[in-house]
Amino acid sequence: MGANEPGGMGQITVTATSADHIEGFHQALDVVARERKYLTMLEAFPLPETRKFVLDMLKQGNPHVVATVENRVVGWCDISRHFFPAHAHRGSLAMGIIPSFRGHGLGSRLIAAALHQAREAGLVRIELSVHADNTRAIGLYEKVGFIKEGVQRRSVLIDGRFIDTVNMALMLDGK
Repeated sequence: MGANEPGGMGQITVTATSADHIEGFHQALDVVARERKYLTMLEAFPLPETRKFVLDMLKQGNPHVVATVENRVVGWCDISRHFFPAHAHRGSLAMGIIPSFRGHGLGSRLIAAALHQAREAGLVRIELSVHADNTRAIGLYEKVGFIKEGVQRRSVLIDGRFIDTVNMALMLDGK
């Protein structure tokens, strides 16, 4: 998938993550984490740990996609299948987009690609947690079909500020 994007951002391609994307994914993850607003991690894990995470995701067949512009990773979406056999039909979604590429529909493209991989992997339930003050992300998740299931009060503490977390889920089988 690729399309010329508005604002002179160039050609954005959404594709399955490969080993060649790991360093770029690590850099994008670190940029979003250091904003201290959207992710519960406040900086990316060291590159060797990130490399192991991505390679394990790929080896296990977990959905993992990236958005790139001229080989630079500008966003990602991944879904980690739950470990226990009785929960293996479930996966947890995580995503991020670097600031200058937000607001142009890239989130929808990333989620669509990851959900396509999730269906192919046999996942039925996709879950996520999002900071309650991230109304833009909540709107995106609702737009693609996620339903709010509950709120965890004061579940995140960043820089002395508590943040509630909204738990959402999407059933890929439509039930």
